[in-house]
Amino acid sequence: MELVNSQKLKQHEQQQHFHVLVVDDSVIDRKLLERLLRDSSCKATFVDSGDKALKFLGLLDDDLDNSSSTSSESLQLNGIKVNMIMTDYCMPGMSGYDLLKRIKLQGSSWKDVPVVIMSSENVPSRISMCLEGGAEKFLLKPLQQSDLEKLQPCFLKSSDNSSEQDQSAERSVASHDNDNYIDTIKALCPEHGFKLQFVSTIATTILRFWKSL
Repeated sequence: MELVNSQKLKQHEQQQHFHVLVVDDSVIDRKLLERLLRDSSCKATFVDSGDKALKFLGLLDDDLDNSSSTSSESLQLNGIKVNMIMTDYCMPGMSGYDLLKRIKLQGSSWKDVPVVIMSSENVPSRISMCLEGGAEKFLLKPLQQSDLEKLQPCFLKSSDNSSEQDQSAERSVASHDNDNYIDTIKALCPEHGFKLQFVSTIATTILRFWKSL
């Protein structure tokens, strides 16, 4: 019994840190999802179009050259993470399927984020197309609390991906700091030649010890 309660508490704490990006042009559906996600202790950001979602993620065409490879990192530096994207299928302009394809595009920094498609129309061919295109789930509207319970595996999957991204970011920062430190030593001690490697090794050890604190 205690083990079950411990697992539920851990799951609840994980969901409190979850950030869901909701894309839906319907005010009513956004309000419903806002209540459901709040009851599930998830944080949510709401936009009413695919273009606004791409802008939030840094994936607009104008930003592709400069932002697509670093959008995830830049948002994380600002303390913002997106653990899941939930999008309506039928929207003016860009459909949910088109948004899915952009997010799952090869090289996109968001391609590992779970995407859930929602629709009020039960069209088997549409459902198959979205699932084959990379969607984690296809949910029929109106959504209920039981639908969010079906997304628990997505929450766990996204949590694992976030942990890997955090560790990768920390390693990147540590490596960058180390390179800057060594460059500084090179600039200050160009005449020491063979001693530079020894000094660099000491600097690396000190930085690793500092990062472990």
